Amino acid sequence: MFCAKAFRIFEESIQQYHVEDRVDQPLNNPYPSHSIEHLLYKKNWIDTVQWHYEDLIRDPEIDPQAALVLKRKIDASNQERTDLVEFIDAYFLDQYAQVVVSPEATINTESPAWAVDRLSILALKIYHMQQEVDRTDAAAEHIAQCQTKLSVLLTQKQDLTTAIDQLLTDIAQGRKYMKVYKQMKMYNDDELNPVLRVRK
Repeated sequence: MFCAKAFRIFEESIQQYHVEDRVDQPLNNPYPSHSIEHLLYKKNWIDTVQWHYEDLIRDPEIDPQAALVLKRKIDASNQERTDLVEFIDAYFLDQYAQVVVSPEATINTESPAWAVDRLSILALKIYHMQQEVDRTDAAAEHIAQCQTKLSVLLTQKQDLTTAIDQLLTDIAQGRKYMKVYKQMKMYNDDELNPVLRVRK
């Protein structure tokens, strides 16, 4: 099923990032460009780098200028993340372009790629919660609490992967149909953000 492959790729990306564990390391995508595997790996890499940006910016001792630079990187990362989701949805639209849609077909609350986006973030939560469970310098109470949270995350993974795979099956069989909306983020647009427009 699609989600089993996607989750393996997300885990591979997360593991590779943590070899160096630096937000400024280059992305070395092992999959052929224009493949869905390439998009999935890149999507999770962006999420992983942003996860660590978010850690860094919460440092109470961070220099204000460094925080501003980091905020700009987070904004750029968010835009890139959104673009990747739209590329993944384009892949699904192409995959199911020839499906005959049932007259009784319904639409889902989110597109397949936005659900896959949630799965990518969930892979990061599971990885980092496992890291907490495996700590040798933490109190037993902390480890027990994190083990409980990890169990919930693993259940969530099972539920989410089942739901996504079912959605894709329903689309493939014409019981559901896709409708993709561009996110139309306004804060990075010189014309749509009034602060940026004034500065032009």
